Amino acid sequence: MTSRGSERIEASDFRLRDIAVAAYGPTVVNAIGHGAVLPILALRARELGADVSVAALVVAALGLGSLVASLPAGALIARIGERRALTTVGSLDAVAMAFAALTDSVLALGLAVVLSGMTWTVFLMARQGFMIDAVPLEMRARAMSGLGASMRVGVLIGPLLGAALIHLGGLTWVFWLASVMSLCSALLARSMPDFGSEARATTTTHLSVWSVLVEHRRTLLTLGVAVVIIAASRSLRIGLLPLWAEHVGLSASTTSLIFAVAAAVDIAFSFPGGWLMDNYGRFVVAVPVVATTAVGCLVLPLATSAAGVAAVMALMAVGNGLGAGIVMTIGADTAPVEGRAQFLGGWRLCGDIGGSGGALVVGAVAAAAPLAAACLTMGALAAVGTVWVGFHTRRLDVRSGRPGGRLSRR
Repeated sequence: MTSRGSERIEASDFRLRDIAVAAYGPTVVNAIGHGAVLPILALRARELGADVSVAALVVAALGLGSLVASLPAGALIARIGERRALTTVGSLDAVAMAFAALTDSVLALGLAVVLSGMTWTVFLMARQGFMIDAVPLEMRARAMSGLGASMRVGVLIGPLLGAALIHLGGLTWVFWLASVMSLCSALLARSMPDFGSEARATTTTHLSVWSVLVEHRRTLLTLGVAVVIIAASRSLRIGLLPLWAEHVGLSASTTSLIFAVAAAVDIAFSFPGGWLMDNYGRFVVAVPVVATTAVGCLVLPLATSAAGVAAVMALMAVGNGLGAGIVMTIGADTAPVEGRAQFLGGWRLCGDIGGSGGALVVGAVAAAAPLAAACLTMGALAAVGTVWVGFHTRRLDVRSGRPGGRLSRR
């Protein structure tokens, strides 16, 4: 492993499995809880008496919490470090989920969900910072792809466990599962090395988030916009495909099955994507993430059967799987040594803006035009976004010594 400010270890001396538990254990465990809760948030709100619109707001509260916490999270991690941040937010999320299980108020449920979204942002940023320190540059993308895959595994397992618990005891049992998982992730995080602890102990002043973002505004306005595009394209799969599936008459159970198959495809392509990034640059993976979304949206109006919708979903899953960890990897490539956590807060904000903005654009276009026209519009926008992402990730590869070939040894 490497510590902040120390001499970097060579890839030949490093084995990812040596840090697997510390690196991926907290992520899998925490993602199981989040994956279990996501499908039932609206149902729990409805159970407490909310109408459909209010239930939708409760679900949106998770993204709201993530969005508002992005920049403060960077400042927090800079002061207390990744390990302490993980143990703190894991404990807070456990409290939030326990409160969600106990409350009979829709408003209180929404507040608990906001807090959970805030802790999730801190959690993801701290995991990214830890991996930057723990893994040599030559294996960075594979490590980040593994982190992305571990989140996907947790999100896949969570709903399965949640379904079993609902059958046994009702919706509130799912929140108790999430609470336990968050607490377990906090305990697992205690086994991590605390990189940068000596430097933090001697630091009397910290860079402000705003000063770091201003200093690196060129990166955020180029590659940061690419992250917005990537995150928005990923949100299209979640927001657009279920609407189309309903439009062509597929049942909810069939749609869920298609999503489950796509999730398996997504996970299967995660590790090849990391290998491609480490060996041939970020461009070869970043472009397919957006390009497959563009193609999928453009051909979706032709999918009038379960097989057709599944084929489009699988295509998007291939691109999304290849790009597991791409946002975190590019963020690690561009983050400065001084003010890294603050910069990553801005980086995370770009992803949150893309994810939230993509969903809003889908809703707005679908409200103003027939669904087929909305698909074509989103496909065209994604195609334009593919050009932007390709241009700027190619420039990053060239600057980093990865012009379509193997990583140069410097």
